[in-house]
Amino acid sequence: MQEEAILADAGTVMSAVNGGRGAAPEPGAGLLALLAPKPGERILDLGCGDGALTARIAAAGADVVGVDCCPDMVAAARARGLDVVLADAEALAFDRAFDAVFCHAALHWMRDHEAVTAGVARALRPGGRYVAECGDFARVAAIMTALQRVLRRHGIAEPNLPAWQPCADGYGELLTRHGFTVRTMAQVPRPAPPPAGLTGWLEVFVEAALAALPAAERAAAQAEALATLRPWLGEKVGAAGEECTRLRFAAVIPARQASAGGPG
Repeated sequence: MQEEAILADAGTVMSAVNGGRGAAPEPGAGLLALLAPKPGERILDLGCGDGALTARIAAAGADVVGVDCCPDMVAAARARGLDVVLADAEALAFDRAFDAVFCHAALHWMRDHEAVTAGVARALRPGGRYVAECGDFARVAAIMTALQRVLRRHGIAEPNLPAWQPCADGYGELLTRHGFTVRTMAQVPRPAPPPAGLTGWLEVFVEAALAALPAAERAAAQAEALATLRPWLGEKVGAAGEECTRLRFAAVIPARQASAGGPG
């Protein structure tokens, strides 16, 4: 059965990643190291949130611009003294304006990844790099499968869940279609945000789907989803600091292609 295969695959990946993990890194540290911002570079922080990592890029001497679609996040980032634009990542208006695009923990909230990737490609100068990290297929696919089962049992045949489930092969193909050369693509361990664990993460990630249920049924639906996931992702599901995986990649627009105008 396809659903069982998705859940089993997630369990296999999680066991392999968690078995080799060390101490939990500071959020964003690994991706910042991969970005390696240099003084004088112009860098776009896509989905910058409150600007915590944007500020660290700026501290390296780069000229950084943040973009976020949430007015509250934009206000928080501007309060740090950062240059931040309120904009939709699926409708970027930049044209050959940046040496690099950085995106930490934001892609998995976006739906139209063709539009996002096309916009990033347009925004980069010849030879520009795209460095990002997001939730990966093993985790997201398992969660979506569990929630689909639960919501169907509660009478919702087609739940309003995020449509995109990233995997290395699929995202690599997407990048290539838009003119990128993929330099690195890997699954990395990432602890879920404490203290709420997966329970709190589910509340945010599937808020629209759970809102379709009567209020009295939402807590039970969450509990059912967690019970479905535990045999596959382990007894720590829902615990504070519980592990998940991220997809981390770096890609570049070749200088020759970018100077010729890039993909249409």
